[in-house]
Amino acid sequence: MLYVSHPNIPPNTIEERTYQTSISRHALEGNTLVVLPTGMGKTAVALRVAAERQDSGKILMLAPTKPLVEQHFRYFSKNLRLDEGGVVMFTGSNPPAKRIGLWKQASLCISTPEVIKNDLIAERYSLRDVSLLIVDECHRTVGNYAYVFISERYTATADHPLVLGMTASPGSDPEMVAEICGHLSIGIVESRIETDADVRPYVHEREIEYRTVDLPEDLWLALSVLNGMIEDRLTILAELGYRVPHRGKLSMKALNGVLAQIQSRMQQRDRTAYTAISVHAELMKLKHGVTMAESQGTTTLKSYLTRLETEGTSGTGSKASSRIYADERFKRLLSLADAWKRELHPKAGEVVRIVCDQLREDPESRIIVFATYRDGVSMLVNHLADAGIPALRFVGQASRDAEKGLSQKEQIEAIHQFRDGEFQVLVATSVGEEGLDIPSTDLVIFYEAVPSEVRSIQRKGRTGRNSSGKIIVLITKGTTDETFHWVSTSREKQMQKGVKAMRDGRVPQTAPDPVNPQLTLADAVICTAASSAFSDSAAERPAVVIDNREMSSKVAEHLSNLGAKITLTALATGDYAIGDRVLVERKTVQDFMDTLVDRDLFGQIRELAESAMRPVLIVEGGSIADLYDLRNIHPNAIRNALASIAVDFDVSLVFTKDAGETADILYAFARREMGEAKAERGFHHHKSARSGREKLEYILTAVPEVGPKTAREILTAFGTLRRVFAASTGELMQVKGVGEKTAGGIVNAAEKQYE
Repeated sequence: MLYVSHPNIPPNTIEERTYQTSISRHALEGNTLVVLPTGMGKTAVALRVAAERQDSGKILMLAPTKPLVEQHFRYFSKNLRLDEGGVVMFTGSNPPAKRIGLWKQASLCISTPEVIKNDLIAERYSLRDVSLLIVDECHRTVGNYAYVFISERYTATADHPLVLGMTASPGSDPEMVAEICGHLSIGIVESRIETDADVRPYVHEREIEYRTVDLPEDLWLALSVLNGMIEDRLTILAELGYRVPHRGKLSMKALNGVLAQIQSRMQQRDRTAYTAISVHAELMKLKHGVTMAESQGTTTLKSYLTRLETEGTSGTGSKASSRIYADERFKRLLSLADAWKRELHPKAGEVVRIVCDQLREDPESRIIVFATYRDGVSMLVNHLADAGIPALRFVGQASRDAEKGLSQKEQIEAIHQFRDGEFQVLVATSVGEEGLDIPSTDLVIFYEAVPSEVRSIQRKGRTGRNSSGKIIVLITKGTTDETFHWVSTSREKQMQKGVKAMRDGRVPQTAPDPVNPQLTLADAVICTAASSAFSDSAAERPAVVIDNREMSSKVAEHLSNLGAKITLTALATGDYAIGDRVLVERKTVQDFMDTLVDRDLFGQIRELAESAMRPVLIVEGGSIADLYDLRNIHPNAIRNALASIAVDFDVSLVFTKDAGETADILYAFARREMGEAKAERGFHHHKSARSGREKLEYILTAVPEVGPKTAREILTAFGTLRRVFAASTGELMQVKGVGEKTAGGIVNAAEKQYE
């Protein structure tokens, strides 16, 4: 075996492969998209490019999950020559202050993208001296994913940028591939498939078997009930004048088409649209029930039906859930489900048989079972345990309903246990599909077919990496399993054609923007970076303090691109603090209604109003009319709530269409607070009756530097207004939350001559 010879790579560590050498050489010539089959050494290519660039500046590698970050950290630490501490790993568990220090010392940083995005927005460090950005699983560089923001910021701000994007599955949609290339500023494409002459010697055989099972009678009966309910809802929409598909062709794509019609009519203020949107929500829920029945089984379906029942009977659930529960057919279905005391779907038993046979043939085997839903994962783990086979549950971090998620630390521990043979079976949701390198995995089982060619390829790629492997896909006859199998197979073939077509180096292009065809998002970021928005002088820029929990929205990204000086922290109240006066709570239209119905909206509003002189509530994602049909609550109750917020609590209400418009509004607030002319507003704009305490607070908040919360602290400390205004600056500063500026404002107000 020949090994790569390079001064920055230890000898006899990386196998010399002709195609990897060729790809690595071309990747040094410009921003490159590398498309290689799973197990063909994309990480080895990244290592070789990094070895060439490490003397030119810092290297940043991004991976979508902490287990993948940890995997890459071990690989690069072992196979790249760097000074001690030269390779660092960033995840959400590293505190920001520590990350700043590690970033300064590191030659190579491997991180999840959300951490880097947050640090860039907070300007904890810049990407100016990064000589190489490696984006693993780069097919995620679309939409709102953090890869998009980071790659565009990198291209705009780095002194000598070079991007290496890597994936085994760019997708079959040419427009999506073009979007990926656009966000990464790709100029070179290097692609291979398993049948290529230079790749073929390294490909291990993977046997794929499709096993069909019959759906039991009870589930056919459940399907007939659900499909009957779906037929009725489609008829309602048709009678309202909407074009609807035949029930047998009711795919997610078709449902999205119906939704587009409804939204179009909403914009035209068609009153039927508000009925239609609720009916559409019912269809979505019923269609999901059909999927549960066809591909998942009685355990998962029963759990889902129970959740619908809870929503429908709570009195605060959505109108869609309430109407579904009110349907007598649904109540009969609940009675049928109540009689299911064990899993009836034959797939569960088939998984146990397959695993037992594999372990009997090879007791040292590693097996991964993929299931789409967490209920299914838990059910399979229990089934295997009943058969005497301990299995690891591998799911995402978020906890939903009774299903507890796994922390990143627990995910990494599970992978180690599986890799080391403590457990031979891993039952995983999609979180286990991407990139995990378990060389000894002999068998992968699909509990159901998936329609996504990307997910299908990623699942298959977990076996056959260092030796031959087997894949078994379970398909229920006469159900969407068969449809999904056909769709993913067709899309995989289409993707292979697309990969072949990219061999000539042509980079897919996105269609021009019909509104502004000359300006892309990357251009906009570059323009912003070149402007004073990124000036070193923070005093020249509008400042916004953002609560850490708001970083899941796009608002912070938009504000950063606008040039705002952003500070991330944990705010006790509100989501955005601007200057000394403005405090903003942001809610989506759905969150606003959920908080109004299920939680203490007015308690939150009261706390907001008491914490700032200029409290603002932004409701994002629509207008007042969009609130009316989200929950089972009368429009008058919503109007009264809005009136109370504006009049009783004196909170300004602003509706925005999306995160971009929210950012624009916040930026406008920040510009005014940094010194632009402000319209005068009297603190005593009404003189309604107040309690004794409120009167004193009201008078003290007339001092511009004093907000309601600070007024209460000061009055608690001094007792009377006479004592407050007689106090010195030093005495006032002894009060919690009172700084020199606030204390000085009170003293000046007390001593200023009236002219």
